[in-house]
Formats: sequence, structure tokens, C-alpha cells
Amino acid sequence: MRERAKINRTRTLVLCAVFAAVSAAASPWVIPVGPVPVGLTHISVFLSAAVLGAKRAAASQAVFVALGAAGVPVFSGFEGGLGKIAGPTGGFIAGYVFAAFVAGLVIERFGRSYPALFLGMYAGWAATYAVGLPWFMLVTGSGIVQAFVLCVLPFLVPDAVKTVICAALARRIDAARLEGENL
Repeated sequence: MRERAKINRTRTLVLCAVFAAVSAAASPWVIPVGPVPVGLTHISVFLSAAVLGAKRAAASQAVFVALGAAGVPVFSGFEGGLGKIAGPTGGFIAGYVFAAFVAGLVIERFGRSYPALFLGMYAGWAATYAVGLPWFMLVTGSGIVQAFVLCVLPFLVPDAVKTVICAALARRIDAARLEGENL
């Protein structure tokens, strides 16, 4: 029994590291859309929430953010460092940790059906915007309307597309997990 717990702990640590690495690999590749680019990082954020749960997903994203803050070029445009965190998009970067936690909490509470996954992921988007938007306003001196037009409106459709992709991938991961358990 003790050996099984050790294996599960090791497996969890490896999965946390994998999701931090996936975020690091996905984040630099972006489509520039004004001051906040469209990126792929939330795919990793939400998959980590679905696979790892709230606390572990947040930990995996905290590792990713810490790597970037330490100067590893894992943020959009292959940048890193505290200057990137202190800049206009820093709140959105920090928001990954909160998004993973909130999405994970909702998914843990309501299950892994498509509606529950969508609910969790949209709660995660709300967490990202709740952290990122005020930070953007503070750093740039923008008002709420200007920040909303620059940082939210252009992303509603891409965010919806990423949510559908994440939910479908999470369900595929679940199916593969079940298949592996039945072997």
C-alpha cells in the first residue's frame, strides 16, 4: 500500500512538471492582437485543471510563471523576466495560476461532462480576466472601457474556440485513461 502511494505521488509530480512544460512550450507562440496576444497557454492551463485538479493544476502553472519570472524565455514572444510580469500582460500571466485553480475546483465539484468542463473553463477565463484586466489598467493607466475593448472583446471568439478544444481534449484524455485502466 505504501509503495502505491509513493508511485501515485511520483506520477502526480511528473504530471505537474509536464503541464508546466507544456505551458512553457505553448506560451511563446502567439498571434499579436493589440497589447495582449492570442496564445495557446490556456489550453495547457485548462487541461491541467481537468487532469490534475485545482491545487496541482495551480501548482503546475505557478512553476511555469516562476520559470518565466526567473528569466527563462517562456512567455509570449519568447520573453521572460520580471519586466514581463511587471508589464501590461503580467496580470494575465499571473491569471494562469488562478484560472487553473478555479477551473479545477469547478471540475472537481461538478464532474467531467461537457457542461461541467465548459462551466469550469469559463470560470477559469473569468479568473484570468479578473486578475489581468485590473493589472493592465494599473500599468497602462487605461479606463475600464478601454481595457475591456483592448483586452477582452478581441478574445471572446478565440477563447470560445480554445474552450471547445480543451473540453474535447479533456474528454479524450478521460477516455484514454479508462481504456488504460481496463487493460
